[in-house]
Amino acid sequence: MKKLVLTLFTLCCIGISFSQIKTPQPSPSSTLKQTVGITEITVNYSRPGAKDRTIFGELVPYNKIWRTGANKATAITFKSDVIFGETKVKKGTYSLFTVPGESEWVVMLNKETELWGAGNYNKENEVASFKVDTKKTSNFTESFTIDFNTFTAFGAMMNLTWENTQVSVPIMTYGKEKLAEQFKKELVDGPDAGLFYNGARFYLDNDLDINLALEWITVATEKRPEAFWMLYQQARILDKAGSKKEAIQAAQKVISIASEKEDDYGYIARAEKLIKELKSK
Repeated sequence: MKKLVLTLFTLCCIGISFSQIKTPQPSPSSTLKQTVGITEITVNYSRPGAKDRTIFGELVPYNKIWRTGANKATAITFKSDVIFGETKVKKGTYSLFTVPGESEWVVMLNKETELWGAGNYNKENEVASFKVDTKKTSNFTESFTIDFNTFTAFGAMMNLTWENTQVSVPIMTYGKEKLAEQFKKELVDGPDAGLFYNGARFYLDNDLDINLALEWITVATEKRPEAFWMLYQQARILDKAGSKKEAIQAAQKVISIASEKEDDYGYIARAEKLIKELKSK
């Protein structure tokens, strides 16, 4: 009896030991954090491998809902509202499902985030559903991969790539309007030149109120008259505001001030190019 108890105790200990051993995942989990504009996006997904198998059309059938990865359905979290594809989506966490096809996929966001497959998928919980074209890649992707590229000031493309197939989903954020309001609010109390400069540059680069940009850059250059990089942006803003003569004068100031510095960081060449372009108009 004692031997039996000892044997059972030993087997239990071995079982506990094995349960505490961490083994490699066939489809490793991955977390991707990416800032788009000023919005943080997090993707949690599993990365199955091709492993000498034909993926799309066989392992992942065409025209059937796919969890877009392995194990628990892929989850994507937006820290603020976005435009996903062409659909406005509120901030929050959603599951990402797709319906792969030979030439196009259906991409779907769903409010249900605890699914471990597509068996219980409920279309009533969808917040977005649209089609995107597929693209064949020259390089083979062994493990299913989600990444971001083609960044703009407030947007990016989210790519789903596996085998020799890729689909890309455009994501746009609302940071432009938010930042514009923040600059207006912060610049009321007359802060330092740097904030006026940043506000003016932001308005210029994002096609916002050019007259307000001119007002702010004028304050910035008055506070920092030796800052030739600010004068260069003032020349660009004056040009966009239709003040060609004043733009040339500002660009000439850039050359005059920067030529006395140890390093002009390329601004003399930029100013000369701008002057040439302005005179040719």
